[in-house]
Amino acid sequence: MDLVIRGAAVIDGTGTPAYRADVALADGRIAEIRRDPGPHRLSGRRVLDADGLALSPGFIDMHAHSDLALLTDPAHEAKAAQGVTLEVIGQDGLSYAPVDDRTLAQIRTQITGWNGDGSGVDFDWRTVGEYLDRLDHGFGGEGIAVNAAYLVPQGTVRMLAVGWEDGPATAAELGRMRRLVADGLAEGAVGMSSGLTYTPGAYADDAELTELCRVVARYGGYYCPHHRSYGVGALRAYEEVIALCRTAGCALHLAHAVMNFGVNEGRAPELLALLDAALANGAGGTEGAGGADGAGSAGSAGSAGGAGGADITLDTYPYTPGCTTLVALLPGWAGEGGPEAVLARLRDDATAGRIRHALEVEGSDGCHGVPVDWDTVEISGVSDPVLAPYVGRTVARCARERAEEPWVTARRLLVEDRLGPTILHHVGNEENVRAIMRHRVHTGGSDGILHGAKPHPRAFGTFPHYLGRYVRELEVLPLEECVAHLTSRPAARLRLPDRGLVREGHVADLVLFDPATVAAGATFEAPRRLPTGIPYVLIAGRFVMEDGRRTDVLAGRTIRRTPAG
Repeated sequence: MDLVIRGAAVIDGTGTPAYRADVALADGRIAEIRRDPGPHRLSGRRVLDADGLALSPGFIDMHAHSDLALLTDPAHEAKAAQGVTLEVIGQDGLSYAPVDDRTLAQIRTQITGWNGDGSGVDFDWRTVGEYLDRLDHGFGGEGIAVNAAYLVPQGTVRMLAVGWEDGPATAAELGRMRRLVADGLAEGAVGMSSGLTYTPGAYADDAELTELCRVVARYGGYYCPHHRSYGVGALRAYEEVIALCRTAGCALHLAHAVMNFGVNEGRAPELLALLDAALANGAGGTEGAGGADGAGSAGSAGSAGGAGGADITLDTYPYTPGCTTLVALLPGWAGEGGPEAVLARLRDDATAGRIRHALEVEGSDGCHGVPVDWDTVEISGVSDPVLAPYVGRTVARCARERAEEPWVTARRLLVEDRLGPTILHHVGNEENVRAIMRHRVHTGGSDGILHGAKPHPRAFGTFPHYLGRYVRELEVLPLEECVAHLTSRPAARLRLPDRGLVREGHVADLVLFDPATVAAGATFEAPRRLPTGIPYVLIAGRFVMEDGRRTDVLAGRTIRRTPAG
């Protein structure tokens, strides 16, 4: 045995009570588990005394924005220190593959606020497979900090096949999009994402999305949409994606499934009732949990729904504020033509006035029906250091300090920073957060944006915050059940037959944490502070965190789905 972890309280990911055991690792896998060993202890080349610690599967971040961070930051402590051993990137319909030279330049500008401009990255890939190969090569051919799975980004696909025009795709354009999605899935992507409030993906109608989801279903993947409305139309937006996935026969994973804004306060039970009805009565779901052969993992149902029910899961982060880019608040029509066209519209006084009306009177797109409250929009990051004094202040406060109207401040920031500002949006509801995290198909996703001087603390704290705040302090979830939400449930959604559980033969992606002290160090005031109470993290049996410190191990690789059928 390479390593024996002795005397840990094993929380195996099934949701069942913890048990004490010795766990032996060999060749990157769990070789033997000996419960209550007494005098018959396992031995190996190294023995780690884990008395007082819990041993669980590695945490799986179902919604991550580390698409470039994995290539620029070999330590990647934001995730490694949390116990994250796998993150799913390519989110919200916008990422860096597949691209050509034109779309690569556009996408780099559009999501600078999420990932930075990538100035230190050699963008030597164009296809999904080439991007995944680049991740596997990592730093000096050794790999990356944590494992990564990829979603084909539907907005980027539309950008490549159609452009930035608002309107239905032609038959030829739709055919090209179908091929691009199929190619990405064949090259190892686990599904497809959408950002249905982000242009140009937002210009796709339901018929187009349904056809693309049929391709995803054929390859055994899942659809992960950022839906069309988080405001007055939130429930209708959820109904839309459930219906189109039912028609397409495609598994559905709802990204950051929150009920934000005052109009949705206390309405989480309505969302959960909608999900329960679909899970019980939907049609066209896939076989769901476990491996590609449909073999369900312990603690999962083998399918997210009941007999004949839809296959649906969701993720959330355990915080109330959201985080996105400032440009994301603009109405969809303002994005037609791409980033340079957006900047031109903002520079034109008449068009900028129309944008302001859409924001301050109508409430645009993702928060339709909810006019923007500039006191809730906090600048969390900028690309131009000259604009750094705006960071950490709301748009309304910055405007007051400059004796101008908030829209004037927001417009200036967008233009001068070339659409780069990132924001915290203080619009969440705590009771909704707690209700949704209790649901049986819930998983954890940080939605962590690492770029910016004052990022959302969820990027550095999501998983220990679940365990410390919502398990130990608030008792919203029992510890074993919460661990299942963060491990076996996402592994089942990803159809990983040998991850997400502490089980003999499984890959040794493991976390040792102290249930009595685990906590998120990150706060809104100090968002990059590392967590406490997570001394050891292993990927494929190798320590990436040891005694609470990041090692130089780069054990992460891409996790690629073998196409079904």
